[in-house]
Amino acid sequence: MKRLFLLVSLLVLSKFSAQTWATEDQYIQKFAKYAVEEMEKYRIPASITLAQGLLETGGGQSRLALEGKNHFGIKCKEDWTGKTMKHTDDAPNECFRVYDDPRQSYEDHSIFLSTRKYYANLFNLDMKDYKAWATGLKKAGYATNPRYASILIGKIEKYRLYEFDNTSSKEVLYAVLKMYPNLKDDRAFMAQLEPEKYTKKAKDPVIIEVPYKQTSYAQQQKRVERIKTKAEMLNSILIKSHPNDGLKYIVIPEDTNIEAIAKKFKISESKLIKWNELEGDVLHKNDIVFLESKNSAGNTATYKAEAGEDMHDIAQKFGIKLNKLYAKNRMDEGQKPSVGQLIYLIDKKPRN
Repeated sequence: MKRLFLLVSLLVLSKFSAQTWATEDQYIQKFAKYAVEEMEKYRIPASITLAQGLLETGGGQSRLALEGKNHFGIKCKEDWTGKTMKHTDDAPNECFRVYDDPRQSYEDHSIFLSTRKYYANLFNLDMKDYKAWATGLKKAGYATNPRYASILIGKIEKYRLYEFDNTSSKEVLYAVLKMYPNLKDDRAFMAQLEPEKYTKKAKDPVIIEVPYKQTSYAQQQKRVERIKTKAEMLNSILIKSHPNDGLKYIVIPEDTNIEAIAKKFKISESKLIKWNELEGDVLHKNDIVFLESKNSAGNTATYKAEAGEDMHDIAQKFGIKLNKLYAKNRMDEGQKPSVGQLIYLIDKKPRN
């Protein structure tokens, strides 16, 4: 009986080990493309993102991942307005974010890292130096486990995730196939790689005569194009690191409004308006928008005002709070600088 119990136990353990191994490989096959997409947009190594996802979800099997599509254990915080779920982590029944799609979780993780000041130094590292990134995450307090950096590095090297740091979103599926050659027999995977080969041809459509209105159709097409263009514009925005202490900011590629940017980066409209000292909700092409509060001083001593610039333009250019900039230059609120005027950015302007 003991021998039988021992045999069954070994079989169960063997099966469990194999399942864990397969699960982690399957996680990589499914989510590597998301990690590479995020690397292109936010300059976070794909190997780091993927290793964190593997670790946080237990290879995609955690309750948060399965029920909440939350792959990085991001908690609600005060600025989250989306769906939530309760889960016991550091304390009982903590509030965690819930996403409609894992891709949203991946982007939220990127935004989380790129918009918080204590992770700013990470973005000065070589994007292909996964060891430095792993160590930097631990130093910045991302996790409490003292072995967090070595665990991430272990995952990256075990599964050769560093290979994804050297690919692009257009080539990532080929990189996955090279890593897992047996996927050539997986129709679902190959359909992503060669959709024209695996997609069934649609039957000829049934033609129905409908009264045609040129004006309504044109208006509808314009609306579709506007929505498509807006989505493409928002997707093209990259978070940048400002020379003034690494402040996170973006440059608006086309005219839009503050609501669209707030939704994109999951920051309240009121905060964006306050941080950027905006008087309305309209944003114009090439406007600079900060995703965190600006500093009280610049990173260079002075600047000569150019034609057409006002003090708000200069405050945005150098990442300085507008009221501080007025005070440093002994100017009244709303007063405009003259062309060539020396604007003080760090110290206060000397009295005449």
